[in-house]
Amino acid sequence: MSAEVEEMLKRFQSLKNVVGIMVIDNDGIPIKTTLDNTLTVHYAATMQTLREKARQVVFDLDATNEFLFLRMRTLNHEVMLCPKDDYFLVVIQKPSE
Repeated sequence: MSAEVEEMLKRFQSLKNVVGIMVIDNDGIPIKTTLDNTLTVHYAATMQTLREKARQVVFDLDATNEFLFLRMRTLNHEVMLCPKDDYFLVVIQKPSE
């Protein structure tokens, strides 16, 4: 993993509302995580599916466009998904009031 990704992970971890960070390869396999194993595997599988569906929706709406970022808020967490070429980044945080 590049030094740029490592630096980005350190920067996210220093934020007070961040609950967890995951780097997941394109096959849905976690590469690096700050969460426990069970939660990581669950999020990785779910985010892999969500990533593919979001990419397909963007493509269906406009074939010249591409999926770059997804931010989703629930009652308990805010989940941000950022796809890259060889992996995707998932950041989970507590929503600010």
